[in-house]
Amino acid sequence: MTSSTTSAREQARLDWARSATGHDHIDLVAASADAGFRSYWRTVGESPTRIVMDSPPDKEDVRPWLALRDVLEAGRVRVPRVLARDVDHGFLLLEDLGAQTYLHVIVDTNADELFDDAVTQLLKLQAITPPADLPHYDEALLTRELRLFDEWFLGRHLGHELDCDDLENLDAAYRVLIDAALAQPKVLVHRDFMPRNLMPTDDRDGPAVLDFQDAVVGPIAYDALSLFKDAFLSWPEARVDAWLVDYHRRASEAGLPVPAFDHFRRDADLIGVQRHLKVLGIFARLNHRDHKPKYLEDAPRFVAYLDGVLPRYPELAPLARVIERRVRPHFA
Repeated sequence: MTSSTTSAREQARLDWARSATGHDHIDLVAASADAGFRSYWRTVGESPTRIVMDSPPDKEDVRPWLALRDVLEAGRVRVPRVLARDVDHGFLLLEDLGAQTYLHVIVDTNADELFDDAVTQLLKLQAITPPADLPHYDEALLTRELRLFDEWFLGRHLGHELDCDDLENLDAAYRVLIDAALAQPKVLVHRDFMPRNLMPTDDRDGPAVLDFQDAVVGPIAYDALSLFKDAFLSWPEARVDAWLVDYHRRASEAGLPVPAFDHFRRDADLIGVQRHLKVLGIFARLNHRDHKPKYLEDAPRFVAYLDGVLPRYPELAPLARVIERRVRPHFA
């Protein structure tokens, strides 16, 4: 985007915000940005403040976000309230939920309580009948995500040209991961249900759920695993185990289609491996394609997650060999 285009977008955003709020004297300051093309701006000069979501239509259509927001709200999930909208130009006026997500406020002493509230929201989300047109986490999508690891993390970031042994090992492991994912019971899946996308609120409806526009129909263990094995902070394995046990108990009591716990734990581990590989690929792509290098600082976290799971599953030994050969030397 050229500077003149950026300036024009900034002016259009400010003009719309003033019109939507009815306050022609307000200004906007950056509130946050995400890994995509959306950005968020807080109003200055009014009380209470509000948030403008800027989603350039040629980059990221705001309609999927709005459609999923309405579905979640109908299912009693706490989501940001929309106060005004200009869908054609990609502007939304939202309530201001503050500047702190779970990622900012969660610590050892409050994690049990915060995750308990988060699971309450997750169970409501998973109980929603997915819209008929919602994409499925099918073999094609699972495969595309896994290949991000090959292309962007191993290839572009670490500079490896994969040989036949590498490709055969990856293909064998990916087959295990894909088959396990496809065999899981299916529910509505947020796909990034983690502390960064949960915001504490002052009301009784629990944390607000953000960044849900990429939801799909997919494996029931996916979002719980994403919550407890986060992209940006790690917890001791014993606490993760306890949280997974508690989630499984509550999901069973809520009538959700979770299998017996031993089976569920394997499902969570394997879909976790798929997610960890995908995220490594995405973080590398954000760095090399989108010039957002900060995400790669968390790459060692995902290698550690893989190290904690792969030894438990002999069927994933081919992937462990690739990690040992191609990844480990870079993280020594």
